[in-house]
Amino acid sequence: MEIGKQIKKYRMQMGFSQEELSEKIFVSRQTISNWENNKNYPDMKSLLLLSDLFSVSLDILVKGDLEEMKEKVKSEDISRFKHEGNIFAVLLLLTIVLPVPLMKLMGNIGLVISGVVAIITIYYSIRVEKYKKSFNIQTYREILAFTEGESLDDTKKNQEYGKRPYQKFLLAIGSALITIIVAVIMSYIFL
Repeated sequence: MEIGKQIKKYRMQMGFSQEELSEKIFVSRQTISNWENNKNYPDMKSLLLLSDLFSVSLDILVKGDLEEMKEKVKSEDISRFKHEGNIFAVLLLLTIVLPVPLMKLMGNIGLVISGVVAIITIYYSIRVEKYKKSFNIQTYREILAFTEGESLDDTKKNQEYGKRPYQKFLLAIGSALITIIVAVIMSYIFL
């Protein structure tokens, strides 16, 4: 983080010791030392007081840190998206494979269990779609780029945008075919 360097730079320019600065913004000298050594980060109130005291805007005071914070948020979003996507994939597989065996082995209880798994799968599919919508990613290439922390250039974005309707149609047809094939195989095995 750059905030420690910024605080020290502006403190030195104004000729304040750490003790003097701490008195002006109502924190301990140790707190100033911790900020300058990047052991912790000032709270919003302290940042506002520092900004006012140094006569600089907040974005100048925290320059460099904003990009690092954005990257951290982006990496957290990527890991959440991957996690939710993995859960959805497993649940989708279970939704396709489990109904016939559960119904055959457990009767109506198996059917209820399959229904519960299907409902949970729908819940996770909605969560994944919300992530995709909030980051404007739809196609496989866009998803891959997002999960790798990259973005597509404008030409590739336009190409992928043109593919979106076709990919959704093909995914729906493919999912239906896979479900039918699995159901036929399962019914053949268990009947």
